Amino acid sequence: MEKAANYEIEPIGPEDLDEILAIENVSYPSPWPKQIFEKEIEAQNSYKRIIRFSGSVVAYIVTWTIHVEVHILNIAVHPDFRKIGLGEMLLRDCLGFSSERGLKLAILEVRTSNNSAIKLYEKIGFRTLRVRKKYYSDTGEDAYVMLYELESEKE
Repeated sequence: MEKAANYEIEPIGPEDLDEILAIENVSYPSPWPKQIFEKEIEAQNSYKRIIRFSGSVVAYIVTWTIHVEVHILNIAVHPDFRKIGLGEMLLRDCLGFSSERGLKLAILEVRTSNNSAIKLYEKIGFRTLRVRKKYYSDTGEDAYVMLYELESEKE
C-alpha cells in the first residue's frame, strides 16, 4: 500500500455518499444512515472531507463547529487502507483548518474499547478529559471524551 502522501484530501460531495456509506457500514456497529450524511454535507461552518485514491473514497471525516470548538463527529478509513496514516492525515488537516479559523479546542468521543483510535488521538496530542458512562446506545459502552488544545499548534 502506498504512503499517505500519495492521497488527496477533498471536500465531501453528494456523489461521494455511497462510498462513504460503504466505509461507515464496515466501520461502526451502528452506522449513520444516508440521511444524516446528506444533512451534514449541507451544513455550514464545519469541516467535512474525504481522502480519494485512484478515484475512490478511502477515508472521511465529518465535524461540527460550535463557538470556538471543532467537534469531531465521525472519522473512518476503509479497512483495506488502514494502518498507513490516512486517519492521522485527515485529523491533522482538520486541526490545521480549525486552528487557521481561530478555533481553540477539538473535542471527540471514542469508545473505550477502540484502542487503535485512542492510540491515534493520543499520538496527535488529545488527552482524555472524562468517561461518559453508557454513552453508546447500541451497546451501552462507555466513551472517553478527549480534548485537543488548538492554540498549542501556534506556540
